[in-house]
Amino acid sequence: MPSCNRQVGDHPFHIAGKKYIDAVRLAGCQPLVVPGAADAREMQTLLDLADGVFLTGSPSNVHPSHFEEAVHDPSLPLDPERDAWTLPFIRAALERGIPLFAICRGFQETNVALGGSLHQAVQEVEGKNDHRGAPQDPKAPPEVVYAPAHPVHVQSGGVLAAIVDQAEFQVNSVHGQGVNQLAPGLRVEARAPDGLVEAFSAEAIAGRPVQGFNLCVQWHPEWLAAHNPISQKLFRAFGDACVLYRDRHRAPQPAALRA
Repeated sequence: MPSCNRQVGDHPFHIAGKKYIDAVRLAGCQPLVVPGAADAREMQTLLDLADGVFLTGSPSNVHPSHFEEAVHDPSLPLDPERDAWTLPFIRAALERGIPLFAICRGFQETNVALGGSLHQAVQEVEGKNDHRGAPQDPKAPPEVVYAPAHPVHVQSGGVLAAIVDQAEFQVNSVHGQGVNQLAPGLRVEARAPDGLVEAFSAEAIAGRPVQGFNLCVQWHPEWLAAHNPISQKLFRAFGDACVLYRDRHRAPQPAALRA
């Protein structure tokens, strides 16, 4: 799990939300939060340790220079240190076939890492709805911000369809950016009613098939995940994939320890 970089008072911090850590535990995995910056050698060491990669959401946006655009709204937070290592880290993880599950910013990072682009303000795009959540009130409690906002339509025959076994379900919506151009090799797994991509998986990188589980979603399944049947299915699928990867690449644990 990559952390974000945040200034708290006069001091810089590496931060990861507790709800994401709790969700990884719900998947049956041990969360390992790593600093929001890493060099190439550290990335390879982390990938050697990992049985899965979980990309969290964040208040910050991917810097638009990574898809050759200028910053549209300078008032919105950015985290270039996170960008600098997660973008190559994503490509390296998928090339190794390490299970990957990405949420919100992680969803957007993955698209950009593989050559796609983003709408910096979905609400300003003709034909698209406002996906920033309702109400747009900074004092609104989380249960209002993360309340179900719209359905997603699941594409048949994909990773998501196999997990949830439903053609449609309700999701929350707390994002201003979204997929514009989908990166080559990505498969749409679900769309919002206005056509915005809400989930995708990576089938290929540079023409080479991606092995192993990966799924990226725009909504926040980690919110009250233990009480949401769809979220439970998603995290269970990720956890199962991590166990399978571990057992294929390291000595399997005895059944008693897995319990």
